[in-house]
Amino acid sequence: GVGICWDQWFPEAARSMALMGADILLYPTAIGSEPKMPGYDSQAHWQRTMQGHSAANVIPVCASNRIGTEKDQDIEMTFYGTSFITGNTGEILAQCDRKTEDIRIISFNFKEIENMRAGWGLFRDRRPSMYGTLGCLDGQ
Repeated sequence: GVGICWDQWFPEAARSMALMGADILLYPTAIGSEPKMPGYDSQAHWQRTMQGHSAANVIPVCASNRIGTEKDQDIEMTFYGTSFITGNTGEILAQCDRKTEDIRIISFNFKEIENMRAGWGLFRDRRPSMYGTLGCLDGQ
């Protein structure tokens, strides 16, 4: 399953892709410094969010991110890099640094991961009748 940039912040999207049979979640993104919040570094928050998607759905995540700095008129943004791959329980298996263009490759046994997910019962024990508010923007 693929969630592009902003999609990565919504756990419902990760769960939906996993429920539809995704073997891995891919998140190509361009995240970096916050132009309206100078000095705030959201890299760790971003990474923990992706690790949570992985752990909550027992599925590997591959999050790729840009490196470098872009300037446009009054705005400057420095991208975090730190692309990474998680295992199916959210652990970081491979990660790039913040400044170097790089590639990481990990192999997975998707059948083994599928069996683990089924054994945990995460999808079997869901209670969709309780999730009606997820279909609303404001929870009402």
